[in-house]
Amino acid sequence: DLHSFPTRRSSDLEPDHAVGPVYSRYGPDEARELLRSAYRSAILLAKDNGCRSIAFPAISTGIYGYPLEEACVEAVDVCRAESAATGVAVKLVGFDAGTAECLQRQLDHAE
Repeated sequence: DLHSFPTRRSSDLEPDHAVGPVYSRYGPDEARELLRSAYRSAILLAKDNGCRSIAFPAISTGIYGYPLEEACVEAVDVCRAESAATGVAVKLVGFDAGTAECLQRQLDHAE
């Protein structure tokens, strides 16, 4: 199912790795839905396993080539919605200054 990327687990309780789309392999709308699905699936898996929180990097923005600004918009939007719906706290983590600033801008804009 192209709209449900897998979430890999390192144990029976904790999601470990959410896989997003390689941006160049899809049209923009499909890439967007696949990216959102990666976050959504991991949050739902966390909830189903009794996790109270989950943290994510900016999925697909590295070697997978998803444009950073667009990816941050989608990450903030889907994570806010799924956190509200599931009660799972979500932390978005930027591993470099540019990504952290982009995520922060989107969080500020969404408030």
